[in-house]
Amino acid sequence: MMQPLYLDYLSCPVQYATYDDFNKKFQITKPECFNFAYDVADRIAAEEPDRLAVLWTDESGQCIRYTFGELMEESNRAANWFTSLGIVKGDRVMLVLRRHLQFWPILMALHKIGAVAVPATHLLTEKDVIYRVNAAGIRMIVATYRNETILSACLAAQQACPGLQTLAILKGRREGFVSYNQEVLACSPQWMRPTGDAYPCNEDPLLLYFTSGTTGMPKMVQHNHYYPLGHIVTAVYWQQCVNGGIHLTISETGWAKSVWGKLYGQWLAGSAVFVYEFERFIARDVLRQLSQHGITSFCAPPTMYRYLLQESFDGYDLSKLQHCSVAGEPLNPDMAAEWLKRTHVPLLEAFGQTELVVTLATFPFMKVCPGSMGKPSPLFDVDLIDEDGNSCPPGVTGEIVVRADPQARPVGMFGGYYQDGDRTQSVWADGIYHTGDVAWRDEWGYYWYVGRSDDVIKSSGYRIGPFEVESALLEHPAVLETAITGAPDELRGQVVKATIVLKPGYLASEELKKELQEHVKHTTAPYKYPRIIEFVSELPKTISGKIRRVELRQKAETQIDPSKGEPKI
Repeated sequence: MMQPLYLDYLSCPVQYATYDDFNKKFQITKPECFNFAYDVADRIAAEEPDRLAVLWTDESGQCIRYTFGELMEESNRAANWFTSLGIVKGDRVMLVLRRHLQFWPILMALHKIGAVAVPATHLLTEKDVIYRVNAAGIRMIVATYRNETILSACLAAQQACPGLQTLAILKGRREGFVSYNQEVLACSPQWMRPTGDAYPCNEDPLLLYFTSGTTGMPKMVQHNHYYPLGHIVTAVYWQQCVNGGIHLTISETGWAKSVWGKLYGQWLAGSAVFVYEFERFIARDVLRQLSQHGITSFCAPPTMYRYLLQESFDGYDLSKLQHCSVAGEPLNPDMAAEWLKRTHVPLLEAFGQTELVVTLATFPFMKVCPGSMGKPSPLFDVDLIDEDGNSCPPGVTGEIVVRADPQARPVGMFGGYYQDGDRTQSVWADGIYHTGDVAWRDEWGYYWYVGRSDDVIKSSGYRIGPFEVESALLEHPAVLETAITGAPDELRGQVVKATIVLKPGYLASEELKKELQEHVKHTTAPYKYPRIIEFVSELPKTISGKIRRVELRQKAETQIDPSKGEPKI
């Protein structure tokens, strides 16, 4: 078995005894000319064509073992197919491919051409698609055949957007679309690499992601060809993917999390990627996949771990599971303890953004502190600053920032928002990138998440982070999901409001409200308890699954009783 290729891109030892050793010595060497498709995927295919690249399954039980040799051949065919349709270096191609196996060769084909891939979720509406096509100047869309709404939206976008020249459907035939699977097989499996200025590498654009913010229209985050190397930290030192192992990250290919856990770092680490195509997340089905296919490393958001722990683990063999990671929201310590008890594998947390790779994490040579995001990645100069730009001492809340020169930014850091210089300058000025996320740092250097800067509640002089209260509520057996927001209050400025989804079997009542309030008072600082509690059947979310706290805040602002100057319960 060939050694993992990430070793070729390190300029320092790979064995570290401590975090300080890792932080001081770890360094990625940027090659003079780097293209992931040629230098990683095709190289593995040349040296080990039968090596497993993707293990793909679906709800019907179908299972496909897809090798690097097959990947190279199909990506070559796909590159020839794209160029026959007029796609050239710099063109932007939107991919709405769910978890279809073809996502991997199609993406590698675009990397080989130098076209910019724009992954998108199949949950988009017609308005979403038209906005993205216009904003990014999309020239072609390759879409799933399993979503009529998306196909109709693509046709509407072509009518509304003159620059959108070609629509492709992944499988079958449909009027107005060319067919990928019927046409790509007629293309040559041999591909002639571009030369000279046509060769895509280094600072050339690679990916364009629309972020799913909770306010405003999505931003366009652009990454270059060096970006995949930043995921060495993601896969090797946070997810701890192993050479010859199989890694599963729960993510659809339309999200940036997909390339965090389903592609770049995993292949650099020597791990195959596991893909489970499903319509709806069902915990027992995921447990069955972990058991049946011997998954060695696993990554999912806390919500999914929460649902997994609602199931009995009896009958599932998780003995091959060596490493588990979690991100997306702070982890409840009780849940982490229960996962450790059942699997003997700790949950390793991290923080990052679409604009970055892993920025803070619990690395293998650190003590695991459930609820903490860990310590800074050696790729980035991370700090916490107050409103005056001063570094915060331990225990003081501040904004997470990254100090970097935009002209010589670290590997894995975005180059700015596409065609939006004003927005780029609003977050990246004077050598500091502002994440907009608020945290505090303890005396040992661990970072603890508080919330987005506009989510922090200011009540009677206290600054209250929503996640700490949410974590306390989630420890109560009645609470399935919750969102904490601030509600207007004449005396306190704001008070804490909890919007709660109950677990099956529990009924909303005044008695339960009081019980939950007392529970929070005894779980965290008493002043943080929710003075207002509202029970709902579901929480408002973005298409990426993030809770829309802005919508909850706006709702609270309209529920003020003018006679009392207080929000109604």
